[in-house]
Amino acid sequence: MFKKLAATICLFIAALGLHAQIYDPVSWDVKANTLTDNRLEIIINARVESPWHMYATELPQGGPLPTTFKFDNKGYTTVGKIEPRTKAHKAHDDMFEMELAFYEGSATFAQVVELSNGSAEATIEVEYQVCNESNCVMLDKELKVKLEAAPTAKADAATTPPSDSAEQAPSTPTPAANDSLTETAQPAAEISPATEPQTKRSGSLWSVIIEAILWGFAALLTPCVFPMVPMTVSFFLKGSDNKAKSRFNATVFGISIVALYTLPIAIIIMGTYIFGGASVTADIFNWLSTHWIPNILFFVIFMVFAASFFGAFEIVLPSSLVNRADANADKGGIMGSFFMALTLVLVSFSCTGPIVGSIVVKSTQGEIWEPIISMLAFSTAFALPFTLLAFFPSWLKNLPKSGGWLNSVKVVLGFIEVALGFKFLSVADQVYHWGLLDCEVYIAIWIVCFTLLGLYLLGKLKFKHDSDLAFVSVPRLALAIASLSFVVYMLPGLWGAPLKALSGYLPPQQTLDFDLPRLVREQRGSFTASSVSPEANASLCETPKYSEFLHLPHSLKGYFDLEQAMRCAKEQRKPIFIDFTGHGCVNCREMEANVWGDPRVLDILRNQYVIAALYIDDKTQLPESEWVTSSFDGKVKKTIGKKYADYQISRYQVNAQPYYILMDHDEQPLVAPRSYNLNVEEFIAFLQKGVEEFNRKHQ
Repeated sequence: MFKKLAATICLFIAALGLHAQIYDPVSWDVKANTLTDNRLEIIINARVESPWHMYATELPQGGPLPTTFKFDNKGYTTVGKIEPRTKAHKAHDDMFEMELAFYEGSATFAQVVELSNGSAEATIEVEYQVCNESNCVMLDKELKVKLEAAPTAKADAATTPPSDSAEQAPSTPTPAANDSLTETAQPAAEISPATEPQTKRSGSLWSVIIEAILWGFAALLTPCVFPMVPMTVSFFLKGSDNKAKSRFNATVFGISIVALYTLPIAIIIMGTYIFGGASVTADIFNWLSTHWIPNILFFVIFMVFAASFFGAFEIVLPSSLVNRADANADKGGIMGSFFMALTLVLVSFSCTGPIVGSIVVKSTQGEIWEPIISMLAFSTAFALPFTLLAFFPSWLKNLPKSGGWLNSVKVVLGFIEVALGFKFLSVADQVYHWGLLDCEVYIAIWIVCFTLLGLYLLGKLKFKHDSDLAFVSVPRLALAIASLSFVVYMLPGLWGAPLKALSGYLPPQQTLDFDLPRLVREQRGSFTASSVSPEANASLCETPKYSEFLHLPHSLKGYFDLEQAMRCAKEQRKPIFIDFTGHGCVNCREMEANVWGDPRVLDILRNQYVIAALYIDDKTQLPESEWVTSSFDGKVKKTIGKKYADYQISRYQVNAQPYYILMDHDEQPLVAPRSYNLNVEEFIAFLQKGVEEFNRKHQ
């Protein structure tokens, strides 16, 4: 039973991707037709994907958000109102208890304008709401079109026939409730694509890919895999004088390995996204990545695999499954190559299973497709040597022989699995505020793990399947030096030193019981996030909610409740810095350590902003008076995390952390949002631009 469960879990870990992006089912195009020498007609076409529908331009009060167009009137003036050219469907909506008009398939709108000069560029801001049977999303778009005067009129060319969709039989829309997430939420403040930030995740993505490739090569050196290299290559070479055929079969073999590792994960993730939608996917992934049950389960599984690596027992898949795959491999041809690949994957499972789990879990801190890309990188690196050796069999002579060094590789991976496994326990501990694994405890465990690893590499420890070590080789010595140097690097972290290289893996530094730098600051009268009395927080307007268990890094002052932050920002006439963050967010910790820690960034945040850190994964129950009904999925949000996760996804159509919003106390964005990007200078410019825009608007 456990063997089957372990096999399933390693694939199911793929469902941990958190950073799902909200999909816009409406595409727009715009053009201008000449009417007279200085009068034109702007034609706006919208294509609405099924099963979504978009609401019409005129709706009764108290209903959903109508489609609206705002023209900038720079170099031209609008003549009359915008005219819908497509007949809208009409149906009674039970939720709003009124008849509503909406478009399905396509819609066309026209607006007559008159040029002031010979030419201009019209900027049109479109705000609209789209719904399907389960979700509603409020969106906006910025459209641009060139307006050029012409000497002759072509009024007949301006007429656009009604869309055929007008003749379709109307169907009843099922919009979700359009309730505000909070009392202050404004439904039309989303960021338009024209000003949407360029989310610079390329560096982060490449680091995940490179790590997956390195793990793929490392997996080849395990005792489950390495002995199979010459055996597998020989399988394709013997019995055939046709080199082209052998190489073709070897290529099929390599491609099959990649497919066997990548496709199951892709099917799990994309199936959840396609059939469940963005909101369901986000909810499932959020639960898997933050709830204590899956995190404790993954922690236990990692510890079990580590024990197996140390030699306590062997984890293997059912022999009947392996034997059937091996029997089919003997048939040869394309199918034989595929089943040979399947046999390799199954036989090597006890060594590659935990590695695959580590890669997928790491990559799910990014976008929904990152686990798929990571597994593609891992499996390609894993399959490449098999394929190359089949092409160039003479290389087999240069391979080292199997021996005790293979078990040493397995033991080293076991130590790494122990260290990585505690990340799951740490996430559950932070989300539920158990206080079991504070920063110094976590660092102490890693110090012990890598100290023991260094001693093992030096031959001071010996495990069950290890061979006698007559002498320490140069590679082992180099690895031992690296491991023990890493231990020395971590030691100051026990007393509050910022370990920036590990910031994404460690619990927040605020959880340290003995933080020497913070104690020095307190002696000088600086603010401490763990002491939040009104007297100690002279620059705060009121005592922050949840400050007994939520804290900001670097002794910054701020709020963990948006309404409190907005009241204080209005009182102090400051802009608001919103930090969508999470306890289990690796990139959030890296941003806080490497970007927020810059003295210039800290100075701006302390003196020129009111900070609101909104945790999207905190499980603390809210009092019933603070429950909110989602405008996205209609569900009641009862915890801090669900409230602000829904606020982010409903208002900004983003479910990625970290995500930074600069807005005024009227909840209007000042500049385009920003996400994970370790460029300090750009972050400073981002903060300064927000202050400048706030001062311009509120002088």
